[in-house]
Amino acid sequence: MNIKVGFIAVIILVSFGCRQASQNNADLVKTHSPSSDEVEKFRPQYNFTPPAHWMNDPNGLVYYKGNYHLFYQYYPDSTVWGPMHWGHARSKDLLHWEHRPIALYPDSLGYIFSGSAVIDKNNTSGFGKEAMVAMFTYHDPIKEKEGSLLFQTQGIAYSNDEGETWTKYEQNLVIENPGIKDFRDPKMFWNEEKAIWQMVLVAKDHVQFYESSNLKDWNKINEFRFEDHPPLGVWECPDLFKLKVEGTQEEKWVLIISHGTGAPNAGSGTRYFVGDYDGTTFTTNQKESQWVDYGTDNYAGVTFNNEPNNKRIFIGWMSNWDYAITTPTEAWRSAMTLPRELSLIKEHDHYYLKSSVIDGFKALTTTIAENDITGAYPYKFTYEKLQQSVLSFEADIQEKLLIIFSNNKKESFKISYNINNGFIQLDRTKSGLVDFNEKYKASAIQKMQIGNQKKLAITLVLDASSIEIFINDGQYVMTNQLFPNEAFTHFEILPKENVKVSNFNMQFINKSM
Repeated sequence: MNIKVGFIAVIILVSFGCRQASQNNADLVKTHSPSSDEVEKFRPQYNFTPPAHWMNDPNGLVYYKGNYHLFYQYYPDSTVWGPMHWGHARSKDLLHWEHRPIALYPDSLGYIFSGSAVIDKNNTSGFGKEAMVAMFTYHDPIKEKEGSLLFQTQGIAYSNDEGETWTKYEQNLVIENPGIKDFRDPKMFWNEEKAIWQMVLVAKDHVQFYESSNLKDWNKINEFRFEDHPPLGVWECPDLFKLKVEGTQEEKWVLIISHGTGAPNAGSGTRYFVGDYDGTTFTTNQKESQWVDYGTDNYAGVTFNNEPNNKRIFIGWMSNWDYAITTPTEAWRSAMTLPRELSLIKEHDHYYLKSSVIDGFKALTTTIAENDITGAYPYKFTYEKLQQSVLSFEADIQEKLLIIFSNNKKESFKISYNINNGFIQLDRTKSGLVDFNEKYKASAIQKMQIGNQKKLAITLVLDASSIEIFINDGQYVMTNQLFPNEAFTHFEILPKENVKVSNFNMQFINKSM
């Protein structure tokens, strides 16, 4: 959970009196969504968006009794950041989401910042068998205004009706602030090897590890630090989990950390460390930062607890703190990335985290008939619904590759690759609305180093205002928001003479929200 200086005025000026107004709006929020025949401009059709108003970090990702639960940072009274609540949605397949009433409201202890949720199967907490238990950061704006370092603490709440209603623990706070300004974003998990609850949270420029037998009494057990040169600033939204390396029996632990600034292409981003964790100490041989996504619009992502197939399903906030509050949408602001399955690969004694769109996504797609496409398919063609489609293909490249999306207003978005320097470059300079924020405009050209590769497997997923790019089955990923004045309908691959395209597949994506 990141707070920008520009938001501090909002924090100071808004009192806790907003709580009652928000509660009164709970039923309205539940039902407010565009009708099937009225789609708001730029609203994604299959990337999750709130029914209305402001959203940022995904929180409390947990599976229970056939439903995936997505809680999220939410301000129900405005389209800009304000006193944080937990919004709530649920889904059977991670693609079709049902909006639910607001889960958690601010109270006298503070706003409800980011956190996590678990299913207490054995009632270790005493809250009830299989209670859904959430831990979140309390952010006290009064203490912050007074200059105290102790304005962020950790509290818990529980639900006995599958996340529909919540009771806050009467003895909150469960973790007091030790004197650290940025002390937040707890991610709980059950450690099978130690048979105990554990948790990782950020403490300014490092993470701390805690454990508990009952989800109420927590003991700090260790820390993990990494010397960045230069420092990347405050650590945020941690996650820790184990993955098997593809094609082997080897298992490694992955630690995910987000940063509000310092990402490869400016602003917010999420990186990861691959290493070992013995239940107390996390170690890694990694020397440099590795990033979950190299685009500017994937931040604060975490994974689902209690996933029934033991997969690691990741969802990120599809925005960037550099320009999030000014993106050109009206009734709502911000979307989530598509849910992605994480996996590990090993190449030349080096570990890489892959992000692939979940298998179930295919159920939303319909192969496009060639008579719906005009032009020299697949190298240059026009398709009316291009901006709600998936394109996948393999490209054999002699030296350079250029992919162009464009519309009749001469707006365009470009993806290029040069074997000689090993960079994929994105260019949204002329993609439509770019002047709404100087930092958005400044990040129009982005780069990702993938090395010298003559053959690439490329998947491009387009929604109303986004493109998610997966290279080589998600080994390299870039996510971008786009705001064209008119939908992109033209597609071109250049140079046709020196790029051989094979296994080209194009699918229309049916509306899921």
